[in-house]
Amino acid sequence: MQILIYSYNYYPEPIGIAPLMTELAEGLVQKGHAVRVITGMPNYPERKIYADYQGKWYVKEEINGVTVQRCFLRIRSQPNLLDRLLLELSFVLSSLPQALNGWRPDIILVTVPPLFVTLPASFLGWFYACPVVLNVQDILHEAAGRMGLIKSKLMVNLLKLVEKFAYKKASHISVITDEFVNNLLVKGVLQEKITCIPNWVNVDFVYPLPKENNGFRIAHKLENKFVVMYSGNIALTQGLETAIASAMKLAHIPDIIFVIVGETKALEQLDKYCQQYQVNNVLLLPLQPRKNLPEMLAAADISLVLQKRHVLCFNMPSKIPLLLASGRPIIASVPGCGTAAKAIQESGGGIVVEPESPMALADAVLKLYYEPCEMMTLGEKGRRFAVERYSGENAIAQYENLFSQAIVNRVANLDSVPDS
Repeated sequence: MQILIYSYNYYPEPIGIAPLMTELAEGLVQKGHAVRVITGMPNYPERKIYADYQGKWYVKEEINGVTVQRCFLRIRSQPNLLDRLLLELSFVLSSLPQALNGWRPDIILVTVPPLFVTLPASFLGWFYACPVVLNVQDILHEAAGRMGLIKSKLMVNLLKLVEKFAYKKASHISVITDEFVNNLLVKGVLQEKITCIPNWVNVDFVYPLPKENNGFRIAHKLENKFVVMYSGNIALTQGLETAIASAMKLAHIPDIIFVIVGETKALEQLDKYCQQYQVNNVLLLPLQPRKNLPEMLAAADISLVLQKRHVLCFNMPSKIPLLLASGRPIIASVPGCGTAAKAIQESGGGIVVEPESPMALADAVLKLYYEPCEMMTLGEKGRRFAVERYSGENAIAQYENLFSQAIVNRVANLDSVPDS
């Protein structure tokens, strides 16, 4: 197959959807398919175009057998709602010429969000007469509306209209959790049009490593500490203040330290919060190179997943498979009826506590601090579940099968149309 992947994020961006789409594209190439990726100039998570790509409208690269075609983005480091809209529209407009500049695809995969990218993808599906598969990673506009981040009714209605159009025009829709399936069914999407393929992890890359002689621990003087770690994207939906407030409640135990690894600008805000409340048992560190990810995750005694209470079925953190694969127990301060809670409870690899409750989080940390055998059991269960459920090889095979079937269905539908 000749597969066109339309993904706003891609390598070398270190977290989020970028590593997943990179592994999918390269995995499909290894299976003998041709893959072309349309993406933006790398900027995530700092929201600043990487130095090697600044001032450029288009860049074409060959990376591990994948043709990567990058496009201009209008990006601001601290965007408001208008800036975010203009960012998406800049990708919509700049990406279309790139998508037309290359071989004709047999199928198109589009990652959502961003939502507006479904517009050029739908046009390309018509232009090339090929199926378009939406990969819904987040129902972000719905979460933003629920949390009051989008107050304009006009914008909310526009996003709903684009979403409805995208679901109608897509040949098929892949989602990452069953809760997303239910969300789409309520919106009138046909069951046979939806496939659930969970996000994955390379279990040969991320695996349990010993804490002893751990380079990350040594570099940051954590050898004799009980490390409670949050790593990854720091957004409004997470509420990292809960972790800092929990650290305050555990300050009387000198062994326990909270380590937060994230993008620089977000860390600056958290540092102000720490200084305001004189918190001394929180270590803030910038994002690490992806090659150091297994060692960094292994440096933790406990890994954290945090969400605010209004985030329900709209968000499934991509970090969960990574944390489970690392063999460290998870404490999830997340809504009990949400997708993250369900994934962690199903895995047996962690504990779910009330979101935005520093006391509940602190109590859970203390419970595991005093029960090392329980920690080991949770870590082992999580690792086993990751290997069985979140294997990258299985996910790539499922996408390969989905693409093949979508192409067959498209041809069958064309053959069934009577001649005029």
